[in-house]
Amino acid sequence: MEVPENVHFFCSWSGGKDSCLALYRAVRQGGVPRFLLTTADESEERSRGHGVPLDVIEDQAESLGVPLRVCRTSWEGYEGNFSSELRGLKEMGMSVGVFGDIDVEEHREWVERVCAAQGMGAFLPLWGEKRDSLLDELLGAGFSAVIVAVREGILGREYLGRTLDAEIAGELGEAGVDVSGENGEYHTLVTDGPLFARPVILRHGGHVKRDGVWFLEVSLA
Repeated sequence: MEVPENVHFFCSWSGGKDSCLALYRAVRQGGVPRFLLTTADESEERSRGHGVPLDVIEDQAESLGVPLRVCRTSWEGYEGNFSSELRGLKEMGMSVGVFGDIDVEEHREWVERVCAAQGMGAFLPLWGEKRDSLLDELLGAGFSAVIVAVREGILGREYLGRTLDAEIAGELGEAGVDVSGENGEYHTLVTDGPLFARPVILRHGGHVKRDGVWFLEVSLA
């Protein structure tokens, strides 16, 4: 699914590998990124899902040269708040959103529906492709991503803080874990690559468990 050439778009941004690869493909297809849109917890300065401090996400955006917009929301009010943010982006001239979903149909239906409700298109550049091939593309392009979250009972905490590479991908495959983590088995944070003007330098801290997921505490070095 290609982004039309020269179209101005926003990218739904988790800070992880899939949203980054979707952004990379959209730019290579000729799209113009105007904003990164990330969702955050209402009560903490952290991104939703990946649990990354917002100042780290802001540093990513600065290195990428794309302004960041933050949608603060609870899970209960997620759709309404996200839709409100889309309306604001629409008023600023955005007609297209780019998303990093791969093959979970429920996710695709949701983003297409909420975008359509605001008169916007939803583009999923990674949709329907083989997960291991997407990971190979990400690593082959020169992106660097650190594992920042693992779901308890699926992956051990020893993976936290490790840089995603072919060796880890092989270990995940051997363990029967989805190499893309599309169902929340693990999450990453991209720290460098061809879109970045400079690396995002992290300091690793301890581990904390929230809602059955172990997170690596990270901060800017």
